[in-house]
Amino acid sequence: MIDRDPNLARRDFLKTGVAAAGLTLAPAAVFADDEERQEIKPVRVGVVGVGNRGTALLKTLHSFDALEVPAVCDIDPKAADRASKLIVKRGRKQPEVYTNGDEDFRRLMARDDLDAVIVATPWQWHAPMAVEAMKQGKYVGVEVPCAITLDECWDLVKTHEATGAPCMMLENWSFRRDNLAVLNMIRAGLFGEIVHCHCAYSHNCMHWYFDADGRPRWSGKHLLRRNADQYPTHSLGPVISWMDINCGDRFDYVVSMASRSLGIKDQLERKFGADHPPAKLPYKQGDIVTTMVKTVKGNTIVIAMDMQLPRPYDNRWLIQGMRGLYNEQRAAVYIEGVSPNREQWEPFAPYEKKYDHAWWRDSAEELLRQGHGGTDDLELREFIRAVRAKSQTPIDVYDSVSMSVIFPLSERSIAAGSAPVECPDFTSGRWQTTGPKYALDRG
Repeated sequence: MIDRDPNLARRDFLKTGVAAAGLTLAPAAVFADDEERQEIKPVRVGVVGVGNRGTALLKTLHSFDALEVPAVCDIDPKAADRASKLIVKRGRKQPEVYTNGDEDFRRLMARDDLDAVIVATPWQWHAPMAVEAMKQGKYVGVEVPCAITLDECWDLVKTHEATGAPCMMLENWSFRRDNLAVLNMIRAGLFGEIVHCHCAYSHNCMHWYFDADGRPRWSGKHLLRRNADQYPTHSLGPVISWMDINCGDRFDYVVSMASRSLGIKDQLERKFGADHPPAKLPYKQGDIVTTMVKTVKGNTIVIAMDMQLPRPYDNRWLIQGMRGLYNEQRAAVYIEGVSPNREQWEPFAPYEKKYDHAWWRDSAEELLRQGHGGTDDLELREFIRAVRAKSQTPIDVYDSVSMSVIFPLSERSIAAGSAPVECPDFTSGRWQTTGPKYALDRG
């Protein structure tokens, strides 16, 4: 029986004219010359959280013309000072810094000289900060996941609908060149109607969970408290658009299960010894979490999280339709009636070239020199373009929370013995009439 907790069915959206204000925004333009048709004026961005990730995003922002960073915020004064010096070194005006405790971000977001805010803080602050930014009328780009509880997902949706301010989760794997080419292939009908997808985030992240001395960072502390797919968005980044989620289909329910938790203790003991105190802590997080999703249309998705065992990096994307499929691990496709041998895979490379997305066609050489294979540069470029044009961001709030909600829903399913758990309809039925909207390539 599906767990249909009445708290999931929160449909109390505001019944006012502003409730759907964010829905009226036009999609961000794909083509570079769209920007040339508008008057170029500086986009003013505040950055909250300037640790490793925030600093990387800040460096990318400074590669754009007509962009200013009037303010930065971090609870660590040294980090804020480092960011300030970086901005000045890049020839920009020295920003005002906000370092007066956990809530000082609110003063930054209340400024009237900001068009947008980037949030790159620990997870527990993502949703509260994004909500505050929208309440202050700012566009917000928030790092992954945008929310870690079901209530936070609803807070983001309701605030967006009340204010009309767009909220975009900065899921960079949605902007990978190969994934966008696959999206174009799907929309061209090469695989027929889509029925199934597999995706994963498989990456030994012990270096991220624990510091050089083997002490849990803020991220590692989540391993002590929760047993869930804690990082579903890199898996689902391209899948949301591949499967028309929120624009013709939506997640119906999820079933999750977790393996035993052995990897964390084993890796800490081997590196720091059996007496290392963090190795003795009771970690709740299972080593591998597998989540199955059933969509309302009847399609299926398998999501795997594997972040605490020794292994090379892997995403294991596979998207399958009635007439063919793409396999990222093999870098191959098979298309019925097109592939020359019905028993063999074809190389993906010629298809990737033929179906290259407009975002990459004219700027691939430049993008590939940037962070994360160009995806950071591309996602921020398109976010800033939407801010400048006052249009909808490439990834909207509905897709952002749909990717992130797997975190709390998987946790609930695991705790209930792998029981099915309903996924809310964050669009309140609009998924049935909304057409494809992400990365529309008219070329």
